[in-house]
Amino acid sequence: MSTETPSAAPAPRAKKTNRLGLELSSYRGSKTTLCAGCGHNAITERIIDACYEMGVDAKKVLKLSGIGCSSKSPAYFMNASHGFNSVHGRMPSVATGAMLANQTMMSIGVSGDGDTGAIGIGQFVHLMRRNLPIIYIIEDNGCYGLTKGQFSPTADMGTKAKNGVVNDLPPIDTCALAMELGASFVARSFSGDKKQLLSILKAAIAHRGTAMIDVISPCVTFNDHEGSTKSYAYVQEHDEALGEVTFVPFFDDITVDYEPGTTKEVTMHDGSHLFLKKIADDYDPTDKIAASRLLHEASRRGEFPTGIIYLEPDKEDFLSTLNLVDQPLAHLPEEKIRPTKAVLDALMAGLS
Repeated sequence: MSTETPSAAPAPRAKKTNRLGLELSSYRGSKTTLCAGCGHNAITERIIDACYEMGVDAKKVLKLSGIGCSSKSPAYFMNASHGFNSVHGRMPSVATGAMLANQTMMSIGVSGDGDTGAIGIGQFVHLMRRNLPIIYIIEDNGCYGLTKGQFSPTADMGTKAKNGVVNDLPPIDTCALAMELGASFVARSFSGDKKQLLSILKAAIAHRGTAMIDVISPCVTFNDHEGSTKSYAYVQEHDEALGEVTFVPFFDDITVDYEPGTTKEVTMHDGSHLFLKKIADDYDPTDKIAASRLLHEASRRGEFPTGIIYLEPDKEDFLSTLNLVDQPLAHLPEEKIRPTKAVLDALMAGLS
């Protein structure tokens, strides 16, 4: 009989958690029903990673969407969050009402190029001009993936559909439109660029105002063939990165070391730091005229500039403009929101 003492079992490895003590799995949602390889799934994964790393409280998040393949995405992240799937193109109105009712929430809207650029273009226009605090993500594949791949308003002129039809209409550039109308954070990325998209999303979480992110997200079923300008191959060959994006949250004590003169540091609304290492010559994302010129010149070359295109971190957001009380309007008691008869009588007397 052996007299050796059995060795102790190894201690279980501590599970990795974020600053709220939550595991990454706490930020996941339902299992995706989108096509295997769809770029939208990669975007979902980056949203999960960004919210986990930034320590976002999922119970204080509003997930909003319209109609389309893209609008299914909110179901695939943060099950503990509040969600509302609106009618086609009407998500901005719902987002505006929700944020007015409770400005303490963080709003994430996920839309598509059809949901935003076609039936919802009017609502998109007014959302951008108001600078509502919202992260507005466009999952942009240049087609209507839910209805058999017809061209969407962002499809480039000359691009060829899977059935051979050539698009003869010019595209809507949602980044140029958002920037011109008043969005204070405008970016473009590619669903296949994990590092860049993650940094942009983290910066958007720290921003106070409209953060509009156009993410080129190839449709593997209808728009990932030769002749498409939204395919994986075309985007990888024509992606013009503006620079390296590094984001440091305010709660992380991290030193970012870049050579002097090559990096622009931007302090975000919540005190976080965004570092933009320039690759394009002298590009400054806070220069609106330069950003507009960049988009037009890249369009002529058939390229997609990716990165943070325009940033105005100090612009007043819509809710601040309205000078709302600190307590959410939805939680105010009736005596606070309903004028008394004496007040109404005085008002009417002043109008007579």
